[in-house]
Amino acid sequence: MKINKIISINILLFFVQFTFGQKNDLRQLVGKVVEHSTPIEGVNIINNTTQAATVSDSEGNFLLMAKEGDVLVFSAVNLEPQKRRITVEDLYPNTLVVKMEVKEVELKEVVVNENANITAENLGIIPYGQKKYTPAERKVYTATSTSVDKLLNAISGRTAMLKKEVNVEKKEMLFRKLEYLFEENYYTDRLKIPVDDIKGFQLFCMDDADFAVSLNTKNKTMSMFLITDLARKYLTILENEK
Repeated sequence: MKINKIISINILLFFVQFTFGQKNDLRQLVGKVVEHSTPIEGVNIINNTTQAATVSDSEGNFLLMAKEGDVLVFSAVNLEPQKRRITVEDLYPNTLVVKMEVKEVELKEVVVNENANITAENLGIIPYGQKKYTPAERKVYTATSTSVDKLLNAISGRTAMLKKEVNVEKKEMLFRKLEYLFEENYYTDRLKIPVDDIKGFQLFCMDDADFAVSLNTKNKTMSMFLITDLARKYLTILENEK
């Protein structure tokens, strides 16, 4: 019985010494939290082993009791959380510098108009069936909307100028449609138009009313039929100019 008591006392003393020794291993850790060399205030620091916690000051400095092997967790709003396992070197008098990084916020793609059925007419902004004007047409409409405007603009010639703008704008729109309608080799191989004269031929086609209608109505079959005849006329003009 005496032997058992002696063994029990020795074991108890061992655990007391071990626990006391562990507590004595704790040292005051001096640290500083930075982000690209800029001190960070308000970073939460917690020792996961002892659950002791502190917060960095305006200079990014902090003090916390720790020992070798303890894991410190650093966290703050807009910063990536970081864990740091303490080494013997960290417990030396030198300041422990912890570098943190700003969180990268991934923005979701924004769809401006996911529902194609949402229009100004559906929302009641404009009446159904109302004519939609191009910018140049809108200027003409404004310039001729009242009798006084008509008179003043007719005298100044502004209406004629604006109508000319509309015609130029319409030709530009037709020209863009024609550019996408046929490839370059269609002009050179099928219509026999020289490469250097393709742009001139396209402008020549813009003056044909029937061809303009076929482009506006997206009637490619009619456009192909008409452009063949226009190509013959244009080649004749080129031949006569030689």
